[in-house]
Amino acid sequence: MMAMNIERFVSEGKGNGLRALREIKAGEVIHSCEPYAFCIAKDFLKTACHSCLKRDESLSRCSQCKTARYCSVQCQKQAWPDHKRECKCLKRLQPRIPTDSVRLLTRIIFKLVCDIRTPAESGPLRTRSKSASPLKLPQGLMLLHPFCFQLGQSESDQEDLYSIAEHQSHLADMSEEKKEGLGHLCTTLQLYLGEENHDLSQLPPGLDPVSLLARVTCNCFSISDGELQDVGVGLYPSMSLLNHDCQPNCVMIFEGKRLTLRAVRLIRPCEELTISYTDILATSKERRSHLQEQYHFLCQCTRCTTEDKDCDMLAGEKAAWTSLRDAIPHMEQLQSEQRWEELLKESQALLHRYADVVPDRNIYVLRLLDLAMDACISLGDYETALEYGHRALEPYKLYYSDPHPSRAVELLRVGKLQHYLSRLEEAQGTFTQAYDIMKVTHGTDHALTNEVRRKLSECQAELGQV
Repeated sequence: MMAMNIERFVSEGKGNGLRALREIKAGEVIHSCEPYAFCIAKDFLKTACHSCLKRDESLSRCSQCKTARYCSVQCQKQAWPDHKRECKCLKRLQPRIPTDSVRLLTRIIFKLVCDIRTPAESGPLRTRSKSASPLKLPQGLMLLHPFCFQLGQSESDQEDLYSIAEHQSHLADMSEEKKEGLGHLCTTLQLYLGEENHDLSQLPPGLDPVSLLARVTCNCFSISDGELQDVGVGLYPSMSLLNHDCQPNCVMIFEGKRLTLRAVRLIRPCEELTISYTDILATSKERRSHLQEQYHFLCQCTRCTTEDKDCDMLAGEKAAWTSLRDAIPHMEQLQSEQRWEELLKESQALLHRYADVVPDRNIYVLRLLDLAMDACISLGDYETALEYGHRALEPYKLYYSDPHPSRAVELLRVGKLQHYLSRLEEAQGTFTQAYDIMKVTHGTDHALTNEVRRKLSECQAELGQV
């Protein structure tokens, strides 16, 4: 169980936040929790278990909705309380599948309405204003009222932490176009709910569908797998208190749908805990634009205000890298459709055409290297895949300062190729680098860290070092 090591506070210029109550060392677990609600991302509906998120191509399908899939009978039973009402909605809309945000919001609504207690059971609906005194986050987190998240293991030590009603909707900051988009999603929500629409009338004032949808889109988290692919989306209310920094002191790692918050460097008492809301592999202008559009704030971190590494990211002739940038959406579409031969042919042509005028550290070349590497692996051309992987390692080291999970995963991918191609000493060195990072970012018990440890042992055995 966790010690009392963090508290809620009002962060200047940012609103609510979380800060350390004591010194927290790099690699230390700060908090770990299950989502209040989650759903599988649309692209992984057929290949990820809808309970544990395990990836498999031969999952059992729900006999009713034909959409939900499970890796075992146990997972199907565990998922049934969250799926039973959703099942009717999915069946009604077949063969159409609503967006991730609509499916997640539907699960939240069902759970909110189901969890409503009488005042005698759970007390009145309470929220804290931004000026409220700091709230300590002790060992456990439990939900006693659907709109009021509380802490502790017994009624005597429960304190409000964060409520759904307190989550910012930012409706006032949204453009008319974005509000119109929310309106369209709400229409889809009503069609999806069908006869379950009466649940909407049971929501308390201020939590209408548009407001809830805005809160969810601003506060939910993508749930990533070991390869950092986004396989789901979930609402983790207490973690929504974390503010953004492009050089954060914490990282969120998932194992299944369980979120674990870890420190990636030494955190001093009273220092704010931060995570990155966006991919660091983008220029300060792009990051700021994304954060403003999605989360409605202008990032003022050191990395953005100093335009740190922007010159490296856009190195080379502008006309050349502009062509690469414009080609990437098409390449990513080929990747999503698994058209590997086309992807490899087109990415190789672009990399060759601009090799003399745009270096590998340019972020658009780096993205093409990753895409070409994926295509090669899928086509079984491991030698060429390793060439692209090698070229990507130095730029990854430049942009993802250690310890960073993205660099660790890239090292693992390259190490696997080296190992398969019997370059054992190289593989051992690469796996060692990956393991040193993952000890901090993932912890020694994480499945991915265990995989790296096994690969290291195999290399040592094959080299006769054991």
